[in-house]
Amino acid sequence: MNYLGLFFAGFIAATLLPAFSELGLAGLIVSGEAEPWPAWSVATLGNTLGALVNWLLGAYCLRFQNHKWFPISVDKLSKATKWFERYGLWSLLFAWLPIVGDPLTFAAGVLRVRFWVFLSLVAIGKGARYGIIVWALT
Repeated sequence: MNYLGLFFAGFIAATLLPAFSELGLAGLIVSGEAEPWPAWSVATLGNTLGALVNWLLGAYCLRFQNHKWFPISVDKLSKATKWFERYGLWSLLFAWLPIVGDPLTFAAGVLRVRFWVFLSLVAIGKGARYGIIVWALT
């Protein structure tokens, strides 16, 4: 894996597809194939942009939610929306969490969270998560 592979691993992991970009980041750093902080930047950027895809889907594609191909079930969307309504905007700092993170970013789109607020909070949370991994490995 290289920086481009890490970017796409981060991107895919943040969309509604299952993937684990943390392993790619750790593998590149441990093997010496990548410098820690540039790898952190690439992983954070890819993962944040992947979450943006979820936000866009939520903001503009909800009308298709009853179709079989729609990526988020009504149940997951309901849980994520309740989570978001309960904890508010700050819950986007936890968009990196497994299971709830992707639906949370989708729900933020459905609820029309302002673009820059969404992007800032998600980037901070995802960057912090990758930062902890880099810190632990260096």
